[in-house]
Amino acid sequence: MSISTVLVTGGAGFIGSNYVRSIAQDHPKCTIRVLDLLTYSGNMANLADLEGRIEFTQGDIADPAVLDAVVPDCDTIINFAAESHVDRSLVDSRPFVHSNVLGVQVLLDACRRHDVRRFLQISTDEVYGDLGSTSRCSLESDPLRPRNPYAASKAAAEHLVQAAHASFGLNTVITRGSNTYGPWQYPEKIIPLFTTQAMEGLSLPVYGDGTAVRDYLHVDDHCAGIECVLHNGVSGGIYNLGARLQISGLDVADAILKHIGLSNDHLTFTDDRIGHDYRYEVDPSKAESLGWIRSRSWQEGLLSTIDWYQRHHDWWQAIRSKSRFGDFKAR
Repeated sequence: MSISTVLVTGGAGFIGSNYVRSIAQDHPKCTIRVLDLLTYSGNMANLADLEGRIEFTQGDIADPAVLDAVVPDCDTIINFAAESHVDRSLVDSRPFVHSNVLGVQVLLDACRRHDVRRFLQISTDEVYGDLGSTSRCSLESDPLRPRNPYAASKAAAEHLVQAAHASFGLNTVITRGSNTYGPWQYPEKIIPLFTTQAMEGLSLPVYGDGTAVRDYLHVDDHCAGIECVLHNGVSGGIYNLGARLQISGLDVADAILKHIGLSNDHLTFTDDRIGHDYRYEVDPSKAESLGWIRSRSWQEGLLSTIDWYQRHHDWWQAIRSKSRFGDFKAR
């Protein structure tokens, strides 16, 4: 499908800003509207190089009046807007319910009012729950078994999206991405946290014994997968986006320390997260059948990401200096 005017919600966040940058380059004639509340992790600095190319509005996706101002004439909405950090959801889940559940329903209602042609919901592999010691990968047909407030809010959003498709015929698609990393990621998540800690000669806090594994997907590949599903996915469809990797927290820490030139003396093993899911891995075959192919290797993607944070010291230092940057542990 072709798009002429797209609304990207949460477009000043990590994945959202990378996606905005990619479509600005790949679709030069497309009108790009960005809606973001600019909470602690939303950052206009993420979009500084796109000034004049995008139409930006600061606002809440759960506010119908805000949506009625930005949704008209949009043929496509891609919803990145979400509270996303598990540790924060364990401290206070209310903002997660507001943005990730209520906000999605208000967006869906706006799609119906304004005849939006396609709605894409950005979800997460965490809705599947812990695969534990199994060797299987999660399939789109698997039941959802979220085990923390963040994952539960994303699962609830998915059910609302699927209900809007079944009840009202809304043209929807959902992507379930695995752990994503790359430039512009807020430095409370594991890779930018470990990288910036190491750059300052500080300790790297590893949960438990560091054996929990994640499937790490570079943000460029994630954005390419979203674009592929947007244009080629079937209405009502759900698509996993994963890198087919199994990387432990200890592996992440070791690789970052080695690249920066520090010893493992900088590792600190902390108390495990409450209800920690020890393994996620999705089977991305369905998205690959649409033509999406992951292009970044783990080694190349990680080293290029570390190098980006080394070149953008001012960006992450400005974030770390703010009082709202809490002492949250690694994901």
